[in-house]
Amino acid sequence: MRVYLVLLVICFLVVGCTNNPDATRILQENGYKDIQMTGYNFFSCSRDDFYHSGFVAKSPSGNNVKGTVCSGVLFKNSTIRFE
Repeated sequence: MRVYLVLLVICFLVVGCTNNPDATRILQENGYKDIQMTGYNFFSCSRDDFYHSGFVAKSPSGNNVKGTVCSGVLFKNSTIRFE
């Protein structure tokens, strides 16, 4: 029973590690359109990043792209990484 409780807590913590409003704003400021947030991407960012917000969007050149907006909690800018 404790194992299930620990897994449940971990799932809630991971889901909370996305920042969809800021990630959407960053993507829009960089010219991306039709943005859909896909949730937390575990292995897409460095260990210095706290937020791992996955997305699919249309790039400024019109191509469909998939990636993650990585950002820290304080004093760290965001990075757009592509798959």
